[in-house]
Amino acid sequence: MVITGASSGIGLAGAVELARGRDEVVLLGRNPARLQHAVDAVREVSARTPAAYRADFAVLDEVREVGARLAADYERVHVLINNAGQLASVRRPTVDGWDPTMQTNHLAGFLLTHLLLDRLRAAAGADGPARVITTGSAAEAWGTLDVRRPGRRQLSRWLAYGASKQANLLFTVAAARRWAPYGIVPTCFFPGLIRSRFGRRSPLFSLAGLVPVLFRSPAQGAETLVWLARETDGLVPGGYFAWERPFGATGRSTSLRRADLLWESSLAATGLS
Repeated sequence: MVITGASSGIGLAGAVELARGRDEVVLLGRNPARLQHAVDAVREVSARTPAAYRADFAVLDEVREVGARLAADYERVHVLINNAGQLASVRRPTVDGWDPTMQTNHLAGFLLTHLLLDRLRAAAGADGPARVITTGSAAEAWGTLDVRRPGRRQLSRWLAYGASKQANLLFTVAAARRWAPYGIVPTCFFPGLIRSRFGRRSPLFSLAGLVPVLFRSPAQGAETLVWLARETDGLVPGGYFAWERPFGATGRSTSLRRADLLWESSLAATGLS
């Protein structure tokens, strides 16, 4: 199981729980020190050292490099968990010229999934489907996503975040139409409002200390992620889930036409076309 954004928050909690259940996890993260901490945490519960790869998803060349390394190191990838995410300033684009939140939260995962597509197809078989799981958010409801120009600059980081979460759902919808016949089941999930390092960057999420009942721990947020990675019944290709059951999304995030338009523009933005 390959997990991006595995060095903290939901990604780390999910990696630990999956490893505790004796699943082999492969960790991807940006910060070397936090990535080493994640390796130590997984080793502690599983008694074996997981493979770990460093990559900054704000640099598409690093995504290409880590994708090539993973493809070389593993003949099969049974589960790819696209969890890496950030809430970045809109003032400065990435080195690739895109909005940093959109690139990290959508374009990089879109690219990595394509780079590992052959490995996912190789893993699908009699033992069950291969899976692509993407961490979404209810923020999709306020996203202002231009599906023809997904990487364009947004007016605020929260609008950019909402747009990236729309993109996560639309990617899942489009991937299911294309890849479910190959035995690959793409899904997306909403973990709830999480008390994490990610959330502490925002004044809104700082309310967690004042109204703790509204917020969940990373381990609680990862419960649906782990369920989607292991569930044998009830998996719906292209489905959106929360609390281990189907969850609703806006029509803008589930539109087949918008999903197809975003697919084509994302291929162009990542150089896959």
